[in-house]
Amino acid sequence: MQYRKLGRTDLEVSVICLGSMTWGEQNSESEAHTQIEYALDAGVNFVDVAEMYPVPPKEETQGRTEEYVGTWLKASGRRDDIILASKVTGRSGMHWIRDGEETRLNRAQVRRALEGSLHRLQTDYLDLYQVHWPDRQTNFFGALGYQHQAKDDAYEIQETLGALDELRKEGKIRHIGISNETPWGLMRYLDIAKHADLPRVVSIQNPYSLLNRTFEVGLAECAEREDVRLLAYSPLGFGVLSGKYLNGARPEGARVSVWDRFDRYSKPAAEPAVAPYVALANEHDLDPAQMALAYCNSRSFLTSTVIGATSMDQLKSNIASIDITLGDDVLKGIEAIHEQHPNPSP
Repeated sequence: MQYRKLGRTDLEVSVICLGSMTWGEQNSESEAHTQIEYALDAGVNFVDVAEMYPVPPKEETQGRTEEYVGTWLKASGRRDDIILASKVTGRSGMHWIRDGEETRLNRAQVRRALEGSLHRLQTDYLDLYQVHWPDRQTNFFGALGYQHQAKDDAYEIQETLGALDELRKEGKIRHIGISNETPWGLMRYLDIAKHADLPRVVSIQNPYSLLNRTFEVGLAECAEREDVRLLAYSPLGFGVLSGKYLNGARPEGARVSVWDRFDRYSKPAAEPAVAPYVALANEHDLDPAQMALAYCNSRSFLTSTVIGATSMDQLKSNIASIDITLGDDVLKGIEAIHEQHPNPSP
């Protein structure tokens, strides 16, 4: 395994981060525990959850992912062996998360969210607590064509960051991260931290894959210059980059097969890009999914690639991507395909 610093902190996190959003929906509690144990044995020390997980979000399952991690922590006694991250839900229609309230990022709700997560996780603190998405109206989750709303009633970033700082001072969180953010949002967090004597964010968790390299435009420079590097989620585009959905295939039990809502990486522009990526991998005797992950792992603006798996075979293959170094011919091939099919699934 390889490790990188988390921002400007003294924490070294594994380049492979274990994602969890299937735990409690597609994966059982025992399967989640088995995944954690295998990942730790393979050198992974970074686990990422969220209060709204599992996905797809539903009232009857919300919080189950954190609960599964909590039962593992209690049974194993290995809290010191993992760097644990969770997230506070941004503005949404998921009223069940806040006992009937609309989820917002104000001081009271940020505190309530963290306390709920700590209870489910059966721990006293989080190593990294992330704002899952902004309170303001902006572009995330693939939204295109920014539409400015001058009268947006969003809570100010300073209130959110101030609330997180209070929790940090109480020892309930060690570091703060953001997710699904824009270049403006990241730089605003850093500017407020500087001028209001609040903590700097240490990471940004955004989508990044061979199908969506939009992070490279604007945010990659911010990440490098400000030491707020990427935690890349959906690095396989919901498994699309494995090639298993090519030519209309829908394997039984796979996420895209089960839920129509997971079409972000399966829209008409995606398959013409996936096919040549799979062909390139096959040409160089590489597993397509491992090639896609190895590309993410190699980016200098990245701290960790957040993987997710529903089977142990997938998990083992994904973690093994850390041992793959892509040759110049493969990298040139990837760039050639990207030029022909730039960001088909933003």
